Amino acid sequence: MGAVAAETLNSRLFHIEAVLLYDNRIHTSKYNILTFLPINLFEQFQRVANAYFLFLLILQLIPEISSLTWFTTIVPLILVITMTAVKDATDDYFRHKSDNQVNNRQSEVLLDGRLQNEKWMNVKVGDIVKLENNQFVAADLLLLSSSEPHGLCYIETAELDGETNLKVRHALSVTSELGADISRLARFDGIVVCEAPNNKLDRFSGVLAWKGSKHALTNQKLILRGCALRNTSWCFGMVVFAGPDTKLMQNSGKTKFKRTSIDRLMNTLVLWIFGFLVCLGIILAIGNSFWENEVGGQFRAFLFWNEGEKNSIFSGFLTFWSYIIILNTVVPISLYVSVEVIRLGHSYFINWDRKMYYSGKATPAEARTTTLNEELGQIEYVFSDKTGTLTQNIMTFKKCSINGKIYGEKHDEVSEKKEMAKGEKPVDFSVRSQAKRTCQFFDHSLMESIQMGDPKVHEFFRLLALCHTVMSEETSAGQLIYQVQSPDEGALVTAAKNCGFVFKSRTPETITIEELGTLVTYQLLAFLDFNNVRKRMSVIVRNPAGQIKLYSKGADTVLFERLHSSNENLPSVTFDHLSEFSGEGLRTLAIAYRDLDDKYFKEWHKMLEDANTAAEERDERICELYEEIERDLMLLGATAVEDKLQEGVIETVTNLSLANIKVWILTGDKQETAINIGYACNLLTDDMNDVLVIAGNTAAEVREELRTAKELLFGRSQHILDSQVLREKQQPLELKSVAAEDSVTGDYALVINGHSLAYALESDMKNGLLELACMCRAVVCCRVTPLQKAQVVELVKKYRNAVTLAIGDGANDVSMIKSAHIGVGISGQEGLQAVLASDYSFAQFRYLQRLLFVHGRWSYLRMCKFLCYFFYKNFAFTLVHFWFGFFCGFSAQTVYDQWFITLFNIVYTSLPVLAMGIFDQDVNDQNSMDCPQLYEPGQLNLLFNKRTFFICVAHGIYTSLVLFFIPYGALYNMAAEDGQHMADYQSFAVTMATSLVFVVSVQIALDTSYWTVINHVFIWGSVATYFSILFTMHSNGIFGIFPNHFPFVGNARQCLSQKYIWLVILLATVVSVMPVVAFRFLKMELYPTLSDQIRHWQKAQRKTRPPRSRRPQTRRLSSRRSGYAFAHQEGYGELITSGKNMRAKAPPPTSGLENMPDSSPSRMENVWKKTTDAASGFGQDIPVKL
Repeated sequence: MGAVAAETLNSRLFHIEAVLLYDNRIHTSKYNILTFLPINLFEQFQRVANAYFLFLLILQLIPEISSLTWFTTIVPLILVITMTAVKDATDDYFRHKSDNQVNNRQSEVLLDGRLQNEKWMNVKVGDIVKLENNQFVAADLLLLSSSEPHGLCYIETAELDGETNLKVRHALSVTSELGADISRLARFDGIVVCEAPNNKLDRFSGVLAWKGSKHALTNQKLILRGCALRNTSWCFGMVVFAGPDTKLMQNSGKTKFKRTSIDRLMNTLVLWIFGFLVCLGIILAIGNSFWENEVGGQFRAFLFWNEGEKNSIFSGFLTFWSYIIILNTVVPISLYVSVEVIRLGHSYFINWDRKMYYSGKATPAEARTTTLNEELGQIEYVFSDKTGTLTQNIMTFKKCSINGKIYGEKHDEVSEKKEMAKGEKPVDFSVRSQAKRTCQFFDHSLMESIQMGDPKVHEFFRLLALCHTVMSEETSAGQLIYQVQSPDEGALVTAAKNCGFVFKSRTPETITIEELGTLVTYQLLAFLDFNNVRKRMSVIVRNPAGQIKLYSKGADTVLFERLHSSNENLPSVTFDHLSEFSGEGLRTLAIAYRDLDDKYFKEWHKMLEDANTAAEERDERICELYEEIERDLMLLGATAVEDKLQEGVIETVTNLSLANIKVWILTGDKQETAINIGYACNLLTDDMNDVLVIAGNTAAEVREELRTAKELLFGRSQHILDSQVLREKQQPLELKSVAAEDSVTGDYALVINGHSLAYALESDMKNGLLELACMCRAVVCCRVTPLQKAQVVELVKKYRNAVTLAIGDGANDVSMIKSAHIGVGISGQEGLQAVLASDYSFAQFRYLQRLLFVHGRWSYLRMCKFLCYFFYKNFAFTLVHFWFGFFCGFSAQTVYDQWFITLFNIVYTSLPVLAMGIFDQDVNDQNSMDCPQLYEPGQLNLLFNKRTFFICVAHGIYTSLVLFFIPYGALYNMAAEDGQHMADYQSFAVTMATSLVFVVSVQIALDTSYWTVINHVFIWGSVATYFSILFTMHSNGIFGIFPNHFPFVGNARQCLSQKYIWLVILLATVVSVMPVVAFRFLKMELYPTLSDQIRHWQKAQRKTRPPRSRRPQTRRLSSRRSGYAFAHQEGYGELITSGKNMRAKAPPPTSGLENMPDSSPSRMENVWKKTTDAASGFGQDIPVKL
């Protein structure tokens, strides 16, 4: 076992004895058995309402001021806290379950001199772990040895940076000699001194001390947790960081307690209501003091009370607290019970939605939290990953242009389906022994050209089979398996294979391909590798006839500048084809070649040898030689590869834009690839005025680019630009871009890469970045780290005060998902890390629009209608006590029977409002999807805000006045039909309670837009329940059993048998409801909303609804921009020509090229040094990839 020490900023060392205390266990859960109760109670009592009800409960336990029994508060409070605690415990149980699944994975660990299966959570720093092909890495490992030559191994980092192309890691030469020798590995006693745990995925620095020597360690020697071993039989590594110290977990962020904006608003409203109750209590307490002082003494004498004179001030003080208890039903605790039930119902609707079920993987949508549903109806910004979220991680060869002719015209899926429906079959590649059977290409003219021997077509596919970095393996069944560094190359080489030009094998000096059934071996004379500056790659080969050819592929903007003048019109025609391809969202490469003279090549090769051995300006001289030979090219054509989007992505992005939702792409992929996908999914369009690119490498460059971009948007005359730098330094970050958005004319998009974003997120520039980004219709951030994704989300979330949603499918998206208001995980190609950290999950990006436009909008609508009605009915119910106080000597006497007060919110009015809150909808789901503009009220928070709250309060106050004074005036000095007196307290209470039940029932019937059987049963059933309970509690039988609890004997039967009482109830109901009916009628007729118009049309079309035509997924017809995108990086060509990545199966053929400078050790060491230097740039991945 080795040892590890972490070096902190002050250079202190923490040795293995301390580090070993930390195991590899991960925790994403919030609680354990001991901490659940205190932490959960603390979180629940952060909700103002719960603290408010606890305070009321304490007051009710004081006999001198309690006018209601304590159980009316404690039972609902315990019920709410228990239900919430059970829900939180259930959510955390699933987190524990997922943690246990990860922690209990098995890994082979070298213990006591032999390999043993050990759980991931028991792996410790310093352990030596064996990985096998396709296994996930358990911890951050220092690569010691592997099955590949020279200690190489290939990893996939999709869960870390979203890239699916393979990357190379390289063990130290001193440790690669250990191989798979268990005894030597067990004796390994090296000591690693390295940096402290951090979240930088692209950086690692340390030193290995072993056998008296010290060896520098870089990121290329490290395999991070979350990676998967690919195309490597086995490797051994020593654990450097484990558990929460791993870079993956350092980037995951903390699990945050999320609340909706409605929750936060309700906390504010509860405080306001409590202040309102205090004001009412003070008014009534002052009234009680005056009454006691002026009337109280006479009243006691009239009743022959023997009590002494009471202190009027103390009486008012006690009355204040008594009225606080009586009036607390303005915000009953049943409100929070109902909110939780409604949210739970909405969550089940998401889980049960068959239209969000993906049959391809048998994956339903899942609401992993039940507290955020209404926030789905208020989203303003969507932050999306690219790889696996918008795309399928599948590259498909779709079209090509060869010698001025396009092959593969029938491109889109709609056309393919039409051709298949007509009976036209795709091109049959089965005649090729190695053809991929799943490939579908509908243009038969391509195969005809190949069969007719068109030399240009043959040369085109010969180039694709030769100019690449693909490695091949042949199985025992004779099936070729390609190991590709990038999916682009895999698609091109596979296309060549399907067309009869099969790449078979390679050595450092040769490439063997099968051309239409004939094996041909080419000598590889030179490999001119790809990099991001050259944007092209070339190979120089000698064919069996002795001809030397240079084959090149790359960006059209680069290759077209190097074409020979004899190409005539071909470049113009091909350029038009490239524009058409890019207009369709395809990724393009230009293809060209050059015939080289033998003498010229030898002279050039001699100069290349001299450049490789130069002591100074070596790289510059090599680059100049590459430039010299890559000229006077002859154009062959162009390729068009589709980075296949997930189904429905274009329609979803378009609809999100129509709903005024801004979509930002945050990806770890290259800039060209990210921009290409932006165009493919219609996030970026040719109709935009400009695409602004921020790519500065220093803080000054980034600041200047931001300033220039703003000048383009606003114009130089704007004062905002003249004082930009000064304001950013002197003033705190403010929300200024809202007003500025109106001053920007035209559509713009912003593209910024990771190293520029690092500077732009600094405190003196983030204001300018946010202001610029919010002016743009679309934003693409490329080459960003997981932490930068979270920082961008936090920036918008904090300073725009907008509701954000983050969606991704990989571990690199976890931090972003946790930071956003809503986190959505896609169960895709990159594991379940994103799903486990998300609030909602489904299998396809297209389901996002249904989640927002249907479930989110309905949830927001229902919750707002529920809250408006709830506050209205409780103000109407409670404030009657306030008016009654002026007629009962401010004695804190309740106007209703205490049982009615207890049951009003729990029984009489709970189910109807729940039915509305769960089932109501203004328009159906299809119209919600077809009209994204319906989503706007939620973004603007129009349906429930402080203004609507005050309207509900005013409505409730008006209703309480009607409910009190109409029965009071009608029953004043009234006699019954038999001449008996009717103006008694009990008859007045029954009349007013019955009027209240009718009023609130009619009101909810008016508020209900979508009627179901459940609504009818609950509304009219609640009225029937009220009468049945009323007559039961006023019966002689129950009075005989509980004489002290049911004093209203026979009152209901006596009172409600009078016709006059029913007329009073009818009058109170009509006067309460008619203003609402009149206002809504006039509003709908004079100022109908979009929802009103669609609902009216929906009712008119319900019987004879025409078939709905699906919105076509339109693509741009043409584009004068480059569609170049190539997921490839520099360095792997050197591995090929050096042979370090090839197993020595047989002695290589002698070709006289063994002493080529490209295969010299010094050359390879320089390549590794160069890739290490490139990796030190912020946000850059290791360039060497397979």
